[in-house]
Amino acid sequence: MRRALRSGGESFSPDSDAASVRRLFALIARAYDPLNSILSFGLDAGWRKKLADSLYPMPSGRDGRILDIAAGTLEVSMVLAERFPEHEIAALDFCLPMLLRGKKKAMKQRGDKIRLLSGDARALPLRDACVDAVTVAFGLRNIRPRERAYAEALRVLRPGGRFRVLEFVNTEKPVLFGLYNFYLDRVLPTAGSFFSGNKAAYRYLADTISRYPAAEKLDEEMCSAGFAGVRHEIFTAGIVGIHSGEKAA
Repeated sequence: MRRALRSGGESFSPDSDAASVRRLFALIARAYDPLNSILSFGLDAGWRKKLADSLYPMPSGRDGRILDIAAGTLEVSMVLAERFPEHEIAALDFCLPMLLRGKKKAMKQRGDKIRLLSGDARALPLRDACVDAVTVAFGLRNIRPRERAYAEALRVLRPGGRFRVLEFVNTEKPVLFGLYNFYLDRVLPTAGSFFSGNKAAYRYLADTISRYPAAEKLDEEMCSAGFAGVRHEIFTAGIVGIHSGEKAA
């Protein structure tokens, strides 16, 4: 297990509690969007569009709603609002500074369709069976235990509703001849420190990727949680994947 790193007197590790992780994301909220683009070499925009595409076909209706968990600065939420204009987008995150950072962008693009929710994915502030889809992009690895997030997603989904997880794959095996593993271990924390001034935060993010379960294991978790039709698709040379499941009709 990696040792915890410190930022501003506080330690961060993949085992940090929710309050510590919330503070970590608040520290990097300002730099988060430009760094995502830089550190992904601009590929992150395509990944978000692919996530939205994976929801087709979506039911339509005047009360249609998509819940975006770990919405952060609303990058995924805005793609969903653009792609599904007939649906309301509920954007939920436990770090209010991240949501407020994205609010200005959202108001310029389908802001009337994006409803901000400050809350915990393990205790969603929504009634049962009220959304058509739940998405979570690059955030599930920060939620522990994941089983509580799965249970809440199933609770708020309507019968037949879709659950989609966009995430980096785990790095137990060398990817791209080990270049990706080297990137996570050395380049990501150093570049994150240079651009954001917070090496501990980006060391934490790299460590959570390495601690994330392999694709087959995550499928097993989703099946055990009660999702139907569970499957996954790995792309971008094996570094990113989308896990899919549905709530039984």
